[in-house]
Amino acid sequence: MKPTADRAPGPGMLLPFRQSMLAMTGLGFVTMMVAIDQTVVGTALPTVVAELRGFELYAWVTTAYLLTSIITIPIFGRLGDFYGRKPFVVASIILFLISSVLCGMAQSMIQLVMGRALQGVAGGMMLGTAFAVVPDMFPDPRVRLRWQVILSSCFGVANAVGPTLGGFLTFYLGWRAVFFMNLPLGLLGLFFLLRYLPNVRHMQQANIRLDWQGSVLIALALAGLQFLVQLLPMYGARLPMVGLGLFAVACMTAFVWWERRCEAALIPLDMFTDRSVVILCLLSFFVGFILFALLIYIPLLLQGGFGLTAREVGVLITPLVVSITVGSIASARVLPRMKRPDHILHIGFALLLVCGVGLLLVWAQTPRIVLITCLTGCGVGLGLIMPNLTVFIQERVKRSQLGISTALMQSTRMVGGMVGTAVVGSIINHYYVERVRQLDVTPFGKGSWLARLEDPQVLVSDQVQSAFIGALQRLGLHGETFILHARESLVWGIHAGLILTLVVAAIALLWLLRLPAISFDRQPAAAPLQNAVAAGREPAADTRESP
Repeated sequence: MKPTADRAPGPGMLLPFRQSMLAMTGLGFVTMMVAIDQTVVGTALPTVVAELRGFELYAWVTTAYLLTSIITIPIFGRLGDFYGRKPFVVASIILFLISSVLCGMAQSMIQLVMGRALQGVAGGMMLGTAFAVVPDMFPDPRVRLRWQVILSSCFGVANAVGPTLGGFLTFYLGWRAVFFMNLPLGLLGLFFLLRYLPNVRHMQQANIRLDWQGSVLIALALAGLQFLVQLLPMYGARLPMVGLGLFAVACMTAFVWWERRCEAALIPLDMFTDRSVVILCLLSFFVGFILFALLIYIPLLLQGGFGLTAREVGVLITPLVVSITVGSIASARVLPRMKRPDHILHIGFALLLVCGVGLLLVWAQTPRIVLITCLTGCGVGLGLIMPNLTVFIQERVKRSQLGISTALMQSTRMVGGMVGTAVVGSIINHYYVERVRQLDVTPFGKGSWLARLEDPQVLVSDQVQSAFIGALQRLGLHGETFILHARESLVWGIHAGLILTLVVAAIALLWLLRLPAISFDRQPAAAPLQNAVAAGREPAADTRESP
């Protein structure tokens, strides 16, 4: 299918200022909801595991969300190009609220993981459509960068209060309250978007053919990859794992084969003839790997490794997420004035590399200012990178591919996060268990208590920890000594995982050398959206193909 409508934007804002402001306000509330959900889950997760038990499912609370998000982002990103993004944005908010309630009511880790998987479907639908609305309303990149400050500010407010508020809610009201926080923000966003968000369709055709075969193949390939990276450390290179790997490769190969022959491809492969698109997707993968490794395992370092409370963890993790917004806002102000906008990516990855090295020097006795400085630097670096990757790829593709290209950046970031969470988690678990087992050679000898110590849940649950210390006291052993050894082992394991994120940041810096120069010099043509709004009708489509 060829696009019959490809919006050619005007140089400025195409909607009336009031409608633009109110629509962006709705997107701002949605952004806050997603940001708060991502930040508070990482803060509350150690406490969740302590209550529901099942540390073996610790990473699955995040990876289940990521897996279903990754599968749905490209599907709904492409559907948004066909049918307009507004229906899917509205549906995603409703589903996100329902799944948040289910997560808050979970009575076991299995139920929580299933609720998070459903929440990931909603999140994927939202990421694939909501953030592609911005270039619909503001096609000129310089104007778009100014309006994106609203979203960055909302993201910043959410990140500023999210970890601290999540820590306080977990400490005083219980972890379930962090999921119910999504309700007021989601309802406010739903109100504004229903009333003020235009529905722009980039492709107009009576008989739209959807690439369900491609959707199934990419879903199977990503699911196989997820289970492989999650189970391989536990089972090793056994025949079932080899088969799972071959299954994932076969599904991905079949997906590429099918997309080359499908007229209405889910992911148009002609996008990848531009080397910049390939490089930007890989950089997005690297960013996701680093981002989720920090968001998920730094709270575990603070609570399990350093013995801090959930409230203290929320306060200390705040600089990381707030500085992401600071970096985003700063880049929005600086980027239009740069001769080579892509140089801001070099600065971001360099900051990640330097401050990541600083995190390796942080121990329980390290002054808190060192930890805060390192986390702030990592956050600023991420803020300089993440929004600009999306802006850059939007400038490299056709207007009819805005939705799928934006979704592709979100998907590759989520794939990176999924792989990073699983691989870093496996490294942490391996080093932790190996160091704990070194207690076998001590004068205390082996005992059934050692298996209980190998479960990091003993470090985050006061109840489990008290029972463990009491059991050792009855054996004439000093339980606190073993807890301290286990905490030190966990810190060593997390540091080992952080080393891998530094390697990824270094690879990204080297990969940036291959990125061609990116500029904002593409000149738009007509502005049918502006004419449609002036005539008082719903904007539907564009009339020409952008270069």
